[in-house]
Amino acid sequence: MDAGQSAASFWERTRAAKKIIVVDFGFLGDSVHLVPALWEIKRHYPEAQLHTLSAGVGAQLLSLAPCVDGAWAFPLTPKSPPWWRHWNILRALRREHFDVAFNFSGADRTIFVTAWLGAPWTLAHEAGRKHFWGRWLRAQWVERRDPDLPVFEQRRQVLAAGGFALEGPRFDLRVPSEERQWAARTIADHSVHFSITASSPVKEWPVENWIGLAQLLSRQQPSVRIVATAGPGAREQEHLRAFARAAVRARLQCLEGVGVAQLAALLQRCRLHIGADSGALHLAMALGVPTLTLFRQYPGLSGWLPRGKAHRYLTVDCPCIGRGKTACHRAGRSACLAFITPGDVCEQACQLLR
Repeated sequence: MDAGQSAASFWERTRAAKKIIVVDFGFLGDSVHLVPALWEIKRHYPEAQLHTLSAGVGAQLLSLAPCVDGAWAFPLTPKSPPWWRHWNILRALRREHFDVAFNFSGADRTIFVTAWLGAPWTLAHEAGRKHFWGRWLRAQWVERRDPDLPVFEQRRQVLAAGGFALEGPRFDLRVPSEERQWAARTIADHSVHFSITASSPVKEWPVENWIGLAQLLSRQQPSVRIVATAGPGAREQEHLRAFARAAVRARLQCLEGVGVAQLAALLQRCRLHIGADSGALHLAMALGVPTLTLFRQYPGLSGWLPRGKAHRYLTVDCPCIGRGKTACHRAGRSACLAFITPGDVCEQACQLLR
């Protein structure tokens, strides 16, 4: 790649590409925000195969996007192993001989993997910091986009900087009929979805607050059915069971072990999603479901906030942000989010349910 050429001509120089890879080790929410950029890539390279490489849950999500021809999964967890531990996947990807690669995060691990794949053309988004190993990726680098834009729009704007003529953003996820039939059998139409856990305990509203909300909402909206889910981990599933045992007075259904496609099918039958700062929020937003979310304030939050009248959120200041392992981390519980009361949330929910 000629480093002297502007990123603005990237698409013009690569429009004959036949095989493309997007490297993004995001989990559920990150992968949702990747989808509009994937649709633009597919539109600009209509004859090319479009592949993605993401965490396992991200691959489940990206397999719902018809623009993706191959959703590769890299085995990551919140405490991820070193990237080089999975040579079999990396070797298989390198043998694909991709013509073009896209890297929207600029994160160190994705840089190493993108460089290893060996695509002759790469468009990459700067991460906001400089490391010498960034030079290992022979790429056209795009300066950091406006962090106040929605994350999906930041990624689309990377493409715009590469010479793509953007249309309106689209998600257009397609849920398989098997999962839609499961949801129709399992979940009452127009339910309210509670997503009661997140990737970290300090992002979660306390279980007793969820219990109070379920009971309060059932009294104020007696026709409403509540369906609750949680993340797949043992801690999250135990929270869901504790919630189910205690919220016995609510019209409540708790579902364990729900996969991404099932969650999407479930959300399509709901009139409102209420949840923590988690990937389920972004999936609901992408599916056009109104949302109500509980956030701690943190740098960059504005990029993750759903926009529009159908989406509301409650935020609290959090002294833990940027301080490492605080008392909340050690206790496995958010002290600041506990100050948001069930009444606060119920009031907002009832307004959205009108």
